[in-house]
Amino acid sequence: MTYYVGALDQGTTSTRFIIFDHSGQIVAIDQKEHEQIFPQPGWVEHNPLEIWQNTEDVIQGALAKANLSGSDLAAIGITNQRETTVIWDKNTGKPYTNAIVWQCTRTDEICKELSREQGQNRFRDKTGLPIATYFSGPKIKWILDHIAEARSAADKGDALFGTIETWLIWWLTGGPSGGAHVTDVTNASRTMLMDLNTLNWDEDILQILGVPHQILPNIVPSSDTNSWGATRGDGPLKAKIPVCGALGDQQAALVGQTCFDMGEAKNTYGTGCFLLLNTGTTPVPSRQGLLTTLGYQINDQRPVYCLEGAIAVTGALVQWLRDNLGLISSAPEIEDLAETVDNNGGAYFVPAFSGLFAPYWRSDARGIIAGLTRFVNKGHIARAVLEASAYQTRDIVEAMNKDSGVELIKLKVDGGMVGNELLMQFQADILNVPVIRPQVSETTALGAAYAAGLAVGFWSGIEGLRKNWAEDKTFHPAMDSTVREKYYKEWKKAVDRTFNWVE
Repeated sequence: MTYYVGALDQGTTSTRFIIFDHSGQIVAIDQKEHEQIFPQPGWVEHNPLEIWQNTEDVIQGALAKANLSGSDLAAIGITNQRETTVIWDKNTGKPYTNAIVWQCTRTDEICKELSREQGQNRFRDKTGLPIATYFSGPKIKWILDHIAEARSAADKGDALFGTIETWLIWWLTGGPSGGAHVTDVTNASRTMLMDLNTLNWDEDILQILGVPHQILPNIVPSSDTNSWGATRGDGPLKAKIPVCGALGDQQAALVGQTCFDMGEAKNTYGTGCFLLLNTGTTPVPSRQGLLTTLGYQINDQRPVYCLEGAIAVTGALVQWLRDNLGLISSAPEIEDLAETVDNNGGAYFVPAFSGLFAPYWRSDARGIIAGLTRFVNKGHIARAVLEASAYQTRDIVEAMNKDSGVELIKLKVDGGMVGNELLMQFQADILNVPVIRPQVSETTALGAAYAAGLAVGFWSGIEGLRKNWAEDKTFHPAMDSTVREKYYKEWKKAVDRTFNWVE
């Protein structure tokens, strides 16, 4: 009997392979960063071949650390940075250009043209999404419009499109030698090409964007008993292991946090920040600037939908403070620096580096620091950087409460920033709800492991997964309501100052 499940967590800045046991505890982890490529202002790219090489390396690394072989794994699940777009030659596996990353704004003109006649919500009834540079569909169009070789191959049927999980599943299961070309429903729902109700590619939208159907992967459940294929015996696992679970990173965190009941919500604090609310088996249209998206689908069961608030820059702002300004030498130092002051000193930092995502959807916005006086020092700036994540989360919660008609009463949190207790306490204070941190903070990878493990019977059902979840710490709100609303009013004023910067 195999006692472990492997989760490949391919994120915006790094790739990790994590091995979990039956109780959802981490057995081993290996991680490798990849290059962030910025060819022009607002453009962000990754090298897909570097990501695949790193994938092979971290699988081997984690197995070696645990003194395990590939055959000790019952299944492999994948979670990934969503919307990031790759188009490659199906015969050679060579990408036609670098992957266009979800943060990239090069498709702004395409999005403006798509919105010109019928507005930003032109496709929202079908896809649950506004027209925005965030999503994969416009990125596919950009590649096909600008890379002649890609357009020619796509028209001939020699090119394949995928978000990152599709790219990795294809390589893991054989690559040019018969690799599976699939995407799970959660990732498909982020392309702006899938109908939320039918879970099929929408032919009308494909035609409008000029995307040939033959380059698209098959849409499959997130947890699929019908394995999409096994890993190659000569690959990094040196064994044939079923690949049968995939979830976009934020949906994976929802599953890892066991938010299986309608009304449960989680927020992940990573490069960006993503708050998902389980709305059950019926999609809830948003009128407040949120996204309606797939939460997960287990086999042929009815899919579960979510409302999502996506924030582009949270942890990335801490990286910016470290790398661009040099105020700190490592990310954890920001908490110590912020604790040298009692408050933000009147300073607010709105990190609209490439526009603002939910609930504003303003590609014309750019980042500002507002409220500066001679009193403000680097401690206040550090505190304003942290508080920006909490304020942006409140923007999402306010919109979510209006859309769902249900007031949020608690928030489960995960991701790299939740170890920052100053941020977590401020988040509880500014939301006025308890913020709950789990014992296993790697909930994104855990969700991918759960999806794969459910498919092969490693876990019998979602009730068993709930038993694995355990609380680490709850942060209770302790801020006076008058202070809370004063801070939030000033934040909203700062947000307003970011608009219309780009003509």
